[in-house]
Amino acid sequence: MTEILQTRIPHNPLEPKRLPGIAPLALADWLTPDDAFAGQMAERERLLDSTRDRVLMMDESGRAAAEELLEQVLAQLYPDAEEEVTRPDGVKVRIDRSDPLGSLGRITQQDFCILEKPEGSEEHILTGAVLCFPASWTLAEKFMRPLTAIHVPVDSYDANIAARVQRLFDGVQLGRPLWRFNALWYHDAALHQPRSAAAPRQQPPSGEAGYLRSEKQTILRLPRTGAVIFGIHTFVLRRADVLEQWGDHAESDQTLHTV
Repeated sequence: MTEILQTRIPHNPLEPKRLPGIAPLALADWLTPDDAFAGQMAERERLLDSTRDRVLMMDESGRAAAEELLEQVLAQLYPDAEEEVTRPDGVKVRIDRSDPLGSLGRITQQDFCILEKPEGSEEHILTGAVLCFPASWTLAEKFMRPLTAIHVPVDSYDANIAARVQRLFDGVQLGRPLWRFNALWYHDAALHQPRSAAAPRQQPPSGEAGYLRSEKQTILRLPRTGAVIFGIHTFVLRRADVLEQWGDHAESDQTLHTV
């Protein structure tokens, strides 16, 4: 399990923030590998090989955005790539442009959700995703659903927060991505933790969980299709490593930024 865990995290996951906690992000910092890259990529490949139908879904309405996303990621991370890339861990991956989300899942540490706002719709809809590392939710339950339904059953995602998030998705500008983080204590360090909305996870009692899971969540608009990309970079650290880096904030166990 050690190889999938980070030992450091670039943001303080114990810092309380008001929802939705959005901040600007430099485009260069949108996709950043870390010290767990090799181990997490091996796990992504295992999941895509063994459970592809559960970690990757795409409606044909989302294909153009998925193709555009692949090209943007390649341009940023592998600008000289044509048919093959060499990842930071030295693994060579063939790019299959007919399978854009599958290719993305094997070349980046991030998961990606494609959200598009059809004409006449009041909300963005999840038209495609590669989601290898769900944190207590399942892609099948959220696929082709609007933002409000995607966030069920998050208690703090009330009508006010829903309206603010929709405005964020409507207003995110080209070349000016946004980001936020969440943080939750877990007993289990596994990256792939799907869970039905009908069986919500019980948070461990304060001070008892051995791992902190924090997602760096990014929001980026694609220039051609106008789709909004929700990126998820998953950090899982041992409790001791978090406290060594950021200090003992045990009082924050039950007040972490969780949406």
